[in-house]
Amino acid sequence: MTGWTVDSPQRLTVDGPVTRLHVRLVSGRLNVVATDGPTRIDVTRVGRRPVLITHSDGRLTLRQERGRGWADALRWLRSLARYPKVHVSVAVPADVLADLGLVAGSLVASGLRRQTTVDVTAGQITLMGLRGSTSAKITSGSVEALGVGGDVTLETVSGEVILADSAADRVDAKTVSGAITCDLDNPRHSEIRLSTISGGITVRIREDSDLAVRLHTASGRITSGFPQVHTSTFPLANSEGVLGAGEGKLWASATSGSIALLARPVTDDEEELP
Repeated sequence: MTGWTVDSPQRLTVDGPVTRLHVRLVSGRLNVVATDGPTRIDVTRVGRRPVLITHSDGRLTLRQERGRGWADALRWLRSLARYPKVHVSVAVPADVLADLGLVAGSLVASGLRRQTTVDVTAGQITLMGLRGSTSAKITSGSVEALGVGGDVTLETVSGEVILADSAADRVDAKTVSGAITCDLDNPRHSEIRLSTISGGITVRIREDSDLAVRLHTASGRITSGFPQVHTSTFPLANSEGVLGAGEGKLWASATSGSIALLARPVTDDEEELP
């Protein structure tokens, strides 16, 4: 096993393969990006607690210790907003299994192709160009996924969910208090499930999409750019319809909020795509 204790800005290159990445940081900024070269770690800012790094049997771990005991835990919670921030960037192989955690701050992951799990308590999550299986959860803050495919699960308690330029096979996006905005690219055979308790849902799909559509809101309006989707307003607002061959599924539900289904015209270049 190889290990480092980083208490000042430092750049490291990891010798040997990395198949799993496990990160647990307290406060700051974490960037994880896919690379064709060797695994690299760039720590550009360090607070009072150092970043502890280990590499063993293909597993790369980065973490910060929070302190032990109830007194330390309470002191840590009270001072989290003032906690010195760390800035860490990690370049790893695209097929790594990534498990990323941050208590407070911003987390960006891009280019990973296998399995990515992200958990942030307060802050912002940005996902770009991921494939395989992606799961992102944030308690307070927004999650934004751009060009993400495969199997996608996005969840917030208080915050917005944004999914754009996506041709994912499966989408499960939910928020307790916040809006959901999706721009989906020809989701044939896809299963898309969107739900919010307090907030609106806006979905834009290509006008040639093949989807069976079901929309429901307990308190709000439903608008649709597709005449195939018919709306009833009594006793609750519901819309159903079949677009194209109906090979995929789109289900959206809002308890308190409106739902808008928008049609995006297909360009000449897009018509040539399968």
